[in-house]
Amino acid sequence: MNAKRAPAAKAPTAGDYLIASKSCELMNLQYFLQMGRLVQCISNLVHSLQCERGASNVFLGSGGERFANERESMVAESDRLLADFYQALTEIHRELTAHPVSSRLLNQLASALHGLDGLTELRRCVLARKVTAASATEDYSSLIHNLIAVVFEAADTAVDPTIAGLLVAMVHLMNGKEFCGQERAVGSAGFSSGRFDRALSERMMHLIEAQERCFEVFTSFADDDSLALWEKLRQNPRESDIEKLRQRGTAIGRFKDLDPALADEWFRLMTERMDELKTVEDSVEGCFHARCTERFADARNSLAHQETLIASLDARDAREPASRPLLVLCDSGGEQPGGDAWESDGVGQQFGRSIFDLVQEQTRRLQQMTDELQSAREALEDRKTQEKAVLLLMEHRKISNDEAHRVLRKLAMDQGRKLPEVARALVSMADVLK
Repeated sequence: MNAKRAPAAKAPTAGDYLIASKSCELMNLQYFLQMGRLVQCISNLVHSLQCERGASNVFLGSGGERFANERESMVAESDRLLADFYQALTEIHRELTAHPVSSRLLNQLASALHGLDGLTELRRCVLARKVTAASATEDYSSLIHNLIAVVFEAADTAVDPTIAGLLVAMVHLMNGKEFCGQERAVGSAGFSSGRFDRALSERMMHLIEAQERCFEVFTSFADDDSLALWEKLRQNPRESDIEKLRQRGTAIGRFKDLDPALADEWFRLMTERMDELKTVEDSVEGCFHARCTERFADARNSLAHQETLIASLDARDAREPASRPLLVLCDSGGEQPGGDAWESDGVGQQFGRSIFDLVQEQTRRLQQMTDELQSAREALEDRKTQEKAVLLLMEHRKISNDEAHRVLRKLAMDQGRKLPEVARALVSMADVLK
């Protein structure tokens, strides 16, 4: 007796994959809604660690006589924000690992978490004054760098151009603020000692230039409200006071000793600047969250509309099947089919034409998004390439990170080329340099 053959499973249709495409887009936007919470927590934690680093520098530089209480309160604030960060990471952990979108993002999160594991020991050494101000600054800066790099890798996974652009603006603003924090530490060291040697002056110049490069990219991608806050910051009279002190710190040569009291003024001015930069950062983050919410709502409505439309087309085609089921690839606006036609099992001519219109519309929209994403992708790629070039120079010439940056800038100036172009050329010669 022959076994009864099971009915063949229905083959997926063009409509099924069109809906899947929309659903994929919706899932990506939902992911970034959750990622926005993590980005906000990283932004807050980074700012708090920058404040803690500054207080620790003063504490160590004064032999433990100054900023002891301020540092203690800043440590408590950092711990509170660290708990928020861990909570946000816990909430998005499943989405990050169940359907990973970037191995680089996951690897960077691992690096950031590993660095944070050493924060307690770093604080213990600072409190016991078993570490120098320079060494503590380096350790704090490494923690902060790894956290900011998480935002950078998140930006690299965005498929919506407006969201990607805001994340590019955010990460470059965060980087610029971090260079500002490092400049605060360098200036504090120079002014408190009463003099800037060549190495300290060159370090300050490097940090000033690095900030300007970051802020230039930020202004290219930021929203209007954040740009207005940025312009307000630049017009603050404080900026001219900072510039005057910068000139004294970067004036390399034989000059009379500086008044150590300038260290307090410098620290105050740069701290105010960083706090105002955080206000701009919060504005970008707020716009990012609003844009994610808006795009998610749009995508959800679009998906619901398309599901309804395809279902109605399918029902109509079932009621009025064409004599010859065809998938017609032509302009649906014409009365006569002017394009090619193929037999398509179970797809009537009218339904085929309508599905094709929907596919074409989705294709055009995705292509437009890809084109708009290009500039954001290029900004991220430029940064990656420059970092690779710096690492190559450090390895090949046995020089420090600062020296490698100076070499790269000098090569660009000598050749009259843009920094990213020189970096790409160096990276392309990686095998030759080894």
